[in-house]
Amino acid sequence: MDALAERVRTLRSAATRISPVPLIVRAGIFLTVLAGFVLAYPAEMLSSRTLGLLAIAALLPAAGPRRVWPTFAALVAVGGWLVAADGYDRPIELWRLLALAALLYLAHTLCALAALLPYDAVVDPDVITRWLSRAGAVVLGASVLGVLIMVAGGLGGTAGHQLVTVGGLLVAVGVAALLGWLLRRR
Repeated sequence: MDALAERVRTLRSAATRISPVPLIVRAGIFLTVLAGFVLAYPAEMLSSRTLGLLAIAALLPAAGPRRVWPTFAALVAVGGWLVAADGYDRPIELWRLLALAALLYLAHTLCALAALLPYDAVVDPDVITRWLSRAGAVVLGASVLGVLIMVAGGLGGTAGHQLVTVGGLLVAVGVAALLGWLLRRR
């Protein structure tokens, strides 16, 4: 019983020391992930019950950015995209794809920032501004480059290219394996 009382006192003490900037970053994670879910899932599936479950799934990476929850949230968003494209025959539109990719990247980078910030950190607002400016530059550069590559390669339109999708997945798995190997090597 003493251990439980000590935990409650520790949580109460931590709650009184929380500073606003880490809370704002975590609120940004929640809103970004939730916006990604709403964008990815078809409108027919967005009932109040589903939105409640998606809100809980969006809260998880905000609460635990150092754990598996950011990856879980990204997989839920991708699953919603696949359900919308295959199950509900929603056409794949470039603006929706770029917006979802941007939201997933922004959620990822905000989780990285939140993982570095202690709850009681006093942070200069310029740090957050520079962090988000770099993230915006990455999103803009990747979007422009992706559109230019699609135009140059003659890709796009209404026909999907399964070979390109499988190739992209293989590259992603290869990069993840390489990063894992490099991490173990250290």
